[in-house]
Order: sequence, then structure tokens, then C-alpha cells
Amino acid sequence: MIETRIIRIIEDIVGAQHVSTADTDRLCYSYDATQRQHRPDAVVWPSNTEEVSLLLKMANAEGIPVYPRGAGSGFTGGSLPIHGGLALVMTRLDAILRIDEANLVAEVEPGVVTRQLQKTVEALGLFYPPDPASLKFSTLGGNVAECAGGPRCVKYGVTKDYVLGLEVVTPQGDIIRTGGETMKGVVGYDLTKLLVGSEGTLGVITKIILKLLPLPAAKKTMLVLFDSIDGAAQAVAAIIGGKIIPTTLEFMDATTIDCVRRGTDLKLPEAARAVLIIEVDGDADLIEKQAKTILQLVEPLGVVNTWVAANSEESESIWQVRRSVSPSLRKVNPDKYNEDICVPRSRLPEMIRIIEAISDKLQIPIVNFGHAGDGNIHVNIMVDKAEPGQEQKAEQAIEEIFTATLKLGGTMSGEHGVGVTKAPYISMELDPAAVAYMKAIKKALDPNNILNPGKIFLQD
Repeated sequence: MIETRIIRIIEDIVGAQHVSTADTDRLCYSYDATQRQHRPDAVVWPSNTEEVSLLLKMANAEGIPVYPRGAGSGFTGGSLPIHGGLALVMTRLDAILRIDEANLVAEVEPGVVTRQLQKTVEALGLFYPPDPASLKFSTLGGNVAECAGGPRCVKYGVTKDYVLGLEVVTPQGDIIRTGGETMKGVVGYDLTKLLVGSEGTLGVITKIILKLLPLPAAKKTMLVLFDSIDGAAQAVAAIIGGKIIPTTLEFMDATTIDCVRRGTDLKLPEAARAVLIIEVDGDADLIEKQAKTILQLVEPLGVVNTWVAANSEESESIWQVRRSVSPSLRKVNPDKYNEDICVPRSRLPEMIRIIEAISDKLQIPIVNFGHAGDGNIHVNIMVDKAEPGQEQKAEQAIEEIFTATLKLGGTMSGEHGVGVTKAPYISMELDPAAVAYMKAIKKALDPNNILNPGKIFLQD
């Protein structure tokens, strides 16, 4: 536990009402979407950059671990306080500081909820594309720390493609600014890109400068049902080969469809063994042509049925099918391991077949869905922890899936990061020299290892 004198110092910095050692608060900030649990010794809610700076100076001097946290929606344990210390909750820094319509730039604090920013800029005819599934509650600071993706990244890219600059507090409490508001800038090392995706291990983000785009004039959403996953995968290749880059190109396999049927009232035909949700955006005339071309390209590939949304309400209904997946999986089986491998999209059908073979061999259900347009598969290994041997089977499945992913030229994580859950596996993907250089960067920036210790790398 943290000494009383330290709590008094923290109270002087943020105010007594913004620090807590109560069991209820420590419990509330002890978990994330992994369902693992590690209680912090205290929870702190700073309100500005200066308070964060003072807190980190104190923690660095005292050797107290600090775990930055947004909404706690991560899938790899990135915000879990695995060594106790302070849970540094950034949700009070929640202002959209300014939107520059002339230069297509927004400046925000890290506690702003992703969808809140999107709604605000859309009202001005602007567009912030990154759209993680958690966008209604995840924070932009967390998105930046994890380099979040989402369905639209096939056309628009991921969070790192929109971060122009940052204000960051270092583990020693120094306040630094990286990047800026211009589209170009090559003065010195690109610290912005280093910090994006660093999972809160190198600094605490207190301000973010984001690039915006003009809001597309129109969009068209389609749901296409196939009689096989191979047909759906061939459809992805056909669409991209037809020189069309959709806004989104999402897929669900047969096991996912079965779970959705069992977990919701949504009616999907029994003949459907794979689903693609395809959306195009842009000029109204252009997207009508693109939608027509897409349907022509996929028709010979085992299409069971198609639904083209006629309006925004029907589009929302189509997306409800995709959004129902995770809740349905939790209903069917609350115990699951969630991985997010990514392979070259041409290898997607091969990867799915390998996963199905692993599932059959180990007699453990595996559900696959995700972003077909960029080869990012959300692999859900369904386990019953009450049944002996299930967790060991799941761990074996994960290792075999990672091995196959890397053989196909892929990566173990497309969006979710390393955190705690993937730390044991990074040496499968990264060579020893690369890991050594990464550790050297961490040591140089955080010599006392106080900032999010225990993440990305296994403890030496």
C-alpha cells in the first residue's frame, strides 16, 4: 500500500476529492475488457497537464508505478495496474479545445470520447474516420496509446494516420510537445509516431492534435450473405481487384452467424455460412456505380442473399448485425480469449481454414469475424473455465494460430496491442535485436520503470 504521506502529497496536487484508496474505487479501476483483475493502491483523477506533471515527478522520485487509464476498454490488459501503484484516470481531461475548419485540425484532451469528437466535427461537415468498436465509450487518449483501428481503416487508415502532434508528460514529469498542426514536418526524430501505439509506457498524453477530413457527401451500405467463407474471401479479392476500396469490408464466419442467431432475435438464413458488410462513401453518383459494380463482382461467388440499405435507418439495421456479435458471444459463452491477428488479405481464406483445423483438432470452438478489407481477424476462442483442460487447450490454440499467422506474413496484433496478454509471445514475431532496441528506448525514457511497468515485455 502507498504510505499516508504520499496520499497527502497527491491530495495537495489534485485535491482530496480526486484521489481515493477506497476498496470500491480500487476495484472499479482494477480490470479492463480482458476480465483480468489487478487492484491499484490508489486511484487519481488529474484535471490538467500541470497536475499530471507533478504526479509523475513525485512518483518517479518515490519509485511508485503509475498506470494511465482512459475508459478501460482494452483487450490486452494495457491499463491494468499489475504492480499496484497509482491508477491515473484521465477522464477529467475531456475538453475539445478547438476545431480549426480552415486547416482541418482538432485539438483535444485525452479524455474525450471518440464518438463525441466525431459527432462534433460532423455537425461542421468534417470527418474523423478512426472508428474502433468501442467508439461510444473509449477515449481518444486510449485510442492513441493503442493506435486503435476499426472498420473504416481499410480506406482511411488507423489512429496514427490522424495524429499530427501531442503534448506528453514524461516519466520524469517533463512536459514536451511533439509534431504540430502542419501536414509536413521533418525536424528531428518523429517522437509523435514513437509515442502513438506505445501503450502508455513512454509518456502520458495530455493533448492531441488530430487531422480531419471533409465529411463524405453520401454512403451506401450492403449486407451480402454467402454459402461459404471461401466465397466471401474471394469476393474481397474481387472487390479490391476491381479497383474499388470500400469504406468498410467486414466479415463474419459461420460460427459467428450461429452465435448471433442464438444470442439475438436477428433472422439470418440457415444457408448463410459467411457475411460481408460492405460500405462505400463519397459522391452520391459515384457510390451508386460502385455499389452496382460490387454486387456484379460478388454475384458468381456463392451469394445467398443481398440487402442494400435504402436509407440511414436500414444502414443502421445492417450495422446492428455486426454490433451484435460481441454481446452474442458473451451470452453464448462469457469465457473467451480474444485475439486480433492480421494477415495479408489474399491469405485470409487460408488463415480461416487453418483456424478451423486447429478448432477441430483441439475440440474447442473458435469464432472468427473482423475486417476482411485489411486481413484483420478477431479470433475468439470459446472456453469453459469450469471444464478441466479447456484453458490449456486455448493457450495451445493461441500459440498455433500465432505461428500460422507469422508464416503467412502476418502479425499477432492488428489493433489491440501487446499489453499483458501478448507479452509472452512477442519474441515469436520480433527478433532479439529489435526487442533489445525497444527495451533500450524504454530504459532511456523511463529509467526507473515507473510508467505502466510490466507491459509489452515480459519481466526480466
